[in-house]
Amino acid sequence: MGRRAVSRDTLQARIPVCFGVTILVAVAAGIVLAASAGLRAFVPLFAVGVASRTLGWDVATEMQWLASNTALTCFGVASALEVAADKIPVVDHALDAIHTIIGPIAGALAGLSVWLHFPPGVATVLAVAVGAPIAGGVHLLAATTRVKSSVVSGGTLNPIASTVEDGLTVGAIVIAIIAPLVAVALTVVLLVVLARFVARRLRRAPAAH
Repeated sequence: MGRRAVSRDTLQARIPVCFGVTILVAVAAGIVLAASAGLRAFVPLFAVGVASRTLGWDVATEMQWLASNTALTCFGVASALEVAADKIPVVDHALDAIHTIIGPIAGALAGLSVWLHFPPGVATVLAVAVGAPIAGGVHLLAATTRVKSSVVSGGTLNPIASTVEDGLTVGAIVIAIIAPLVAVALTVVLLVVLARFVARRLRRAPAAH
């Protein structure tokens, strides 16, 4: 059969069963990882590499480079710098601007670490149509919240907000990797929150004009 067709049994065999990952859970785990990239671009990529290296987490073959020494070093350093820089006034806003571009890319890659267990075409569609937009939406939501925080506190609360984002990022990654069944419920909550956020912005857009 080659790659011309993938039977149900073959597809199930390619999903990391040892972590109880079904098709639905695999999609949800990828979405949660992508969402975490919307807050911290490099942390989920570093975490996936560490989980693959130390926990034996079943990363798709095409993404196993994340567990290489080079990738772990690069993403580890980038993660530390990203987390630290986000606590510095002014620098955090510049980082937000950069994150607008790298966040969706990181979200797509983080999702692919799970989704490439699916046929390549399906994985690519999920990365482009789901992973990148989810990461971008989460980043936009966080950036909007950060702007409001800056207006209210003059920026003094931003380091606290940044620390909360760190915690949310780590929590989401742990859920996606260690408790993927919980990722299904978290995905539902995430999609509802993002849908409400987008709906509010769309309602305000006509009023602005």
